[in-house]
Amino acid sequence: MYSSEISFIRDLFHSEEFIPLHAPFFGGNEKVYLNECIDSTFVSSVGKFVDKFEEVVAAYTGAAKAVVCVNGTNALHLALVLAGVERNDEIITQALTFIATANAISYCGAHPVFTDVDKDTMGLSPNAVDKWLTNHAEIRNDECFNKETGRRIKAVVPMHTFGHPIHLDEMVDVCKKWNLELIEDAAESLGSFYKGKHTGTFGKIGVLSFNGNKTITTGGGGMLLFKDEELGKYAKHLTTQAKVPHAWEFVHDHIGYNYRMPNINAALGCAQMEQLETILKDKRSTSESYKTYFEDKAIRFFSEPENCQSNYWLNAVILPDKDAQIRFLEQTNAEGVMTRPIWELMNRLPMFENCQTDDLENTRWFADRVVNLPSSVRNI
Repeated sequence: MYSSEISFIRDLFHSEEFIPLHAPFFGGNEKVYLNECIDSTFVSSVGKFVDKFEEVVAAYTGAAKAVVCVNGTNALHLALVLAGVERNDEIITQALTFIATANAISYCGAHPVFTDVDKDTMGLSPNAVDKWLTNHAEIRNDECFNKETGRRIKAVVPMHTFGHPIHLDEMVDVCKKWNLELIEDAAESLGSFYKGKHTGTFGKIGVLSFNGNKTITTGGGGMLLFKDEELGKYAKHLTTQAKVPHAWEFVHDHIGYNYRMPNINAALGCAQMEQLETILKDKRSTSESYKTYFEDKAIRFFSEPENCQSNYWLNAVILPDKDAQIRFLEQTNAEGVMTRPIWELMNRLPMFENCQTDDLENTRWFADRVVNLPSSVRNI
């Protein structure tokens, strides 16, 4: 049934072999910088590449300060800690996300609340958040509380799904209206812009991921983006076990975290950042090819939202219904073309099945129809 789609993808990637969903691309100074790092013997959390990687990403995104972490999940955890999230707080996020978003909330002892996504972004809907808060929340002493549970609602954590930015201006307004912190899970959206401004720079803190399957990779890795430089400096302190600088003594002034990215991973990141613009151009070319191919078909290609420039980390198509989604996944994977459905919805997992939700109408609609297509770099 989907033989023509499989043939198109094989032609697009010039391969009759197995085609992965998103393979890392190493075409620059990766080996040079890794060898330099090894020769320096500074392969752990101290070294020139760690600082350089932070500086390069901060400059690219427009953040006042960037702080590397071992991975995106612990970066998100620390972002929530820095935003003042405490045990038994409630955090509004989306059910249509990778589990790291909900896990990080749980690490704080907080409770996720899942509200719906928008049809044009696949990300958390400001209208859905505002509607849920109007029905369930109230402001007391300048803080937001759930009228039913009595718990404080502290933050909103949208995720820019597959690199497509949410409606950020509206979300900023909703957070201001309800006195909530905005923490952007921008793990998938390095190179994505909303009205010319990089994702992860609209809220109090943004979080990037450099996992092996991301647009660029450090093997494993994450990064915090800050508008407040002083808060960023404090975050760096916490990621290094809150150790007070001293020539020989071990003194710590806070409960800290062993979250700082090793220099050897940052060396890889510096080399990858040098190629980012070329990688993004290649990925946009791939997305345009997919968009053209699916233009007049029952399968619909998911394009970047209005006023946005997406990195098209993972290209996505919308199948007509659940049966078509399953048939497409079965046939493509059986024939060596890797495709994937969207993640299992968070509220359907046993750890989060009792969490509060709205009707999740759009969320459930996407879950029954979305398929990710191969999105690796092709022509560099």
